[in-house]
Amino acid sequence: MTLSILLRPIRSRALRSYVGCMATLLLSPLLCRAAAPSPPHLMVVIAVDQFSADLYAEYRSLYTAGLRRLSTGVVYPAGYQSHAATETCPGHSTILTGVHPARSGIIANEWFDQSLARSDKQVYCAEDPSVPGSSSTHYTVSAVQLKVPTLGDRLKVSTPSTRVVSVSGKDRAAVMLGGHAADALWYFNGSAYVSPTADPTRAAPQATPSPTSSSERVNAHVSAWLAHPTPTALPATCQSHATPLTVGTQTIGVPAAPGTQSSPAFRTSPAFDDTTTELAIGLLQELHLGSGPATDILAISLSATDYVGHRFGTEGSEMCAQVLNVDRNVGAILDALDATHVSYVVVLTADHGGHDAPERNQQRGFADALRVDPALLPNTLGTTIAGQFGLPGSALVGRSAFGDVYIASTVPATLRPQVLRATLAAYNSHPQIAATFTANTLAGVQRPTHPVDEWSLAERFSASFDPTRSGDVLVALRPHVTPIAGTNGSLATHGSPWNYDRRVPILFYWPGIHGFEQPLPVETVDIVPTLAALIGFPLAAADTDGRCLALQEGTANACERASQK
Repeated sequence: MTLSILLRPIRSRALRSYVGCMATLLLSPLLCRAAAPSPPHLMVVIAVDQFSADLYAEYRSLYTAGLRRLSTGVVYPAGYQSHAATETCPGHSTILTGVHPARSGIIANEWFDQSLARSDKQVYCAEDPSVPGSSSTHYTVSAVQLKVPTLGDRLKVSTPSTRVVSVSGKDRAAVMLGGHAADALWYFNGSAYVSPTADPTRAAPQATPSPTSSSERVNAHVSAWLAHPTPTALPATCQSHATPLTVGTQTIGVPAAPGTQSSPAFRTSPAFDDTTTELAIGLLQELHLGSGPATDILAISLSATDYVGHRFGTEGSEMCAQVLNVDRNVGAILDALDATHVSYVVVLTADHGGHDAPERNQQRGFADALRVDPALLPNTLGTTIAGQFGLPGSALVGRSAFGDVYIASTVPATLRPQVLRATLAAYNSHPQIAATFTANTLAGVQRPTHPVDEWSLAERFSASFDPTRSGDVLVALRPHVTPIAGTNGSLATHGSPWNYDRRVPILFYWPGIHGFEQPLPVETVDIVPTLAALIGFPLAAADTDGRCLALQEGTANACERASQK
């Protein structure tokens, strides 16, 4: 009996794949074990916000669920968010577009457009500023700022029956993964999970779609938690991390009971990722993803690790408990995928890494771990520079002591070159500054061809540079300088060009995969060409900044097949 005869009466795509693999197994067990679904019916992309390569490695021996299972697949422990602006929006934008922020336009979480008619010149990366009344804090969620299509956008043009579903704790993460044509987009708005057209906190009045049963169930769980916050339990394996550390008036290092009904406490609790996972699984089941005529995409961004990292740092007991909860949630996602009996491929990565609170770093031998000098804040430094030229107000515009800094539009054109020189001199003379780059300098940097871990600072910043959105000056703080001056609220952050913020794990998995580990550096922009090859989707070299990663050993791998088309 031939394979074609065996498959003839089978109508289910999932069953056809299963029977095909079983038939191949009779002929060659190695081929069946190594071959990816051809093509997979469902691609699942999981982004864990602020899940650095360091965190992945630190807790690897403790994984018992999803992260342990993914670690049996193809593991790239030295993945890179190549660019300098290692923040949520730019990082998520690379994962399913396959291009650096310089091409996608997503240079930061926010940037400044001083030509806007509104008083708020700051632009949020996931807003539509054309909506009347929009601002960077009161906006209509949109992918309009994303200048390129995602893989899902491309697939839907080729095969309109492809469905793209994106779920996240953050709206910007959901948008950057879902792209311009997502069929379902859900995120947490501070009190409930909503879709853009159903979000009452946004500026424009819009029609409200019928909620799904899973969203209603999940939001009931959110409401119950907010009404009665549940203290975070510390796993026994995390007891060794429970060393209290006083930072200002706060004590970190041990799990604190939320104590209030505020959503920030919810965002640092296990319930945040739990509910995001529950909603993603609910939509997977309700929409029967992977059972249609074309390959579907389910994108999931788990956001709690980022909030825990900001609030408590990356090396305390709070983060230990959080990472183990990520392990459990990824396990729940894999179990739900198995239950669908559709063929799937999973890739897990992160939008950026993170750095611990400088006070704990100092205790552990890093004397150069400091909080940023408030004198470097753009408004403060800009006021000093404006005074040198007899100008009112501040000569500089920016949101932080690092990254994009703009010459204020109020500075006369005749003085702009002098103000720029004064700005560079002021930054470069400060001991906390590693380097500064002008827009003109970055515009002339050639795209690197050498390994990403060997990129210069200029090359890293050039991957984040968009001449229509970036600052006149881009500033890099020295390693271990935390760009948070105060100690109230968030104590640690990310966003630097240094490897602790750039390095992220990249894991590929499907049932039966012949796994291996590759320690050489790869990039998150490599994910799109790799997934495109797995499903046989033609992707021109000019469409991506990445390269296809060969996930299968031997000569008949998907990358080689794609290159032969």
